[in-house]
Amino acid sequence: MNQQTSNPASDGQPRWPSPASAWYAAVILMLANTLAFIDRQALALLVQPIKQDLQISDTAISLLYGLSFTIFYVAVGLPVAWLADRSNRRNIVVASVAIWSLMTSLCGLARNFPMLFLARVGVGAGEGGFSPSAYSMLADYFPKERLPAAMGVYQMGVYLGGAGALLIGGLIATVIPPESLVTLPLLGAVKGWHIVFLLLGVPGLLLSLLLLTVREPARMSATGQAGAAERASLGELFRHLGRHAGAYVGIGLGFALMIFVGNGTGAWIPAFLTRKFGWTTAEIGHSYGLVVFLCGTTGALTGGFVASLLRKRGHDKANLLTAVFGFVALIPITVSFPLMPTAGLSLGLIGLMNFFAGFNFGGGLAALQELTPNRMRALVSAGYLLTINLIGAALGPTAVAVVTDYWFHDPSRLPQAISVTCAIASPLSVVMLLIGLRGYSHALKTSTNA
Repeated sequence: MNQQTSNPASDGQPRWPSPASAWYAAVILMLANTLAFIDRQALALLVQPIKQDLQISDTAISLLYGLSFTIFYVAVGLPVAWLADRSNRRNIVVASVAIWSLMTSLCGLARNFPMLFLARVGVGAGEGGFSPSAYSMLADYFPKERLPAAMGVYQMGVYLGGAGALLIGGLIATVIPPESLVTLPLLGAVKGWHIVFLLLGVPGLLLSLLLLTVREPARMSATGQAGAAERASLGELFRHLGRHAGAYVGIGLGFALMIFVGNGTGAWIPAFLTRKFGWTTAEIGHSYGLVVFLCGTTGALTGGFVASLLRKRGHDKANLLTAVFGFVALIPITVSFPLMPTAGLSLGLIGLMNFFAGFNFGGGLAALQELTPNRMRALVSAGYLLTINLIGAALGPTAVAVVTDYWFHDPSRLPQAISVTCAIASPLSVVMLLIGLRGYSHALKTSTNA
């Protein structure tokens, strides 16, 4: 249904979708990714009023933030990705955006912990079907020399969403105080934090309609030949993964450890700025939010286009070599920013950290798609997302907290805890990515990627 034809030209030259339709798809998918990260991070902005209103503990909040979202995100991702490799991916993306947006709004109707937990499960379930399908679509919209740039544009959504959540948090106290009581038609008296969730779901529902204008691309081979969607058996999938285990394991664990550092620092940077420099929530939301917006988006764009440029000039390993450069640059930055004597110096290094974190994704995600036949790209992407979410998103923030509580036994030693965590995980991420680079180089020589 609504399949965009992209057949080879009569002269035998490969025929990809037009650049205009491809970049339109990339931008619309990037906007969806932006809303995903705003909706995902909304709970972190509203911890205190939710705790007070529902009378729940920090542990309960952590279950809402982590377990309810992450477990169901990865659980839904694999079966939906299996479906995406066999059916219309655009329709799965539309359904995913609509589901997570609706469930975000339903968070605004929750009057107790079980209701809010179930709504957050729905947010995670909706988002779990999105990225594997989006990755697979972009790999069929763009040839390999332009795919890193497209992935960089798509990955901008992470930083636009993260920055949007921070900036919204900085404004929330003056626009809609989260603890205030407001009377709405039909709903009656609700708290300010309810209204925030109700409103956050609306843009996603509208965007799900706009996504209907994005066409499902034909599934392309590495040479740009279009073909019907073939069904890869599980045996074929595991044989392919086994042949290129070094590349997949290295890329997956390398990026998982980088995200471990990113989430571990990102979750605690607001608390770090408060505890070490006495910053207020409004100051953090404004200054840190702008840093994430400017540096993260610039890094994602720059890294993607650098990898694309190098590919066009004949550097076949450019996708992962670009990422290796960014990974290495992150080691001194992540270790040293918590130890800076002034907020300005720390924030400057935090900006560089966001730049180089974003810099890595375009080439890294493109390499993952390039390694994988189109008939199994969504499922492999879901496995990658499962790895980075379980290791990076779930364990990173906890690791920093454990070092603070059980090594230093002092909340004021949070800066040192962040530095120690990064000093261990950042070099390990480089080691794993170098293993992935070796496997990637071998795979480029031996795999037909048909």
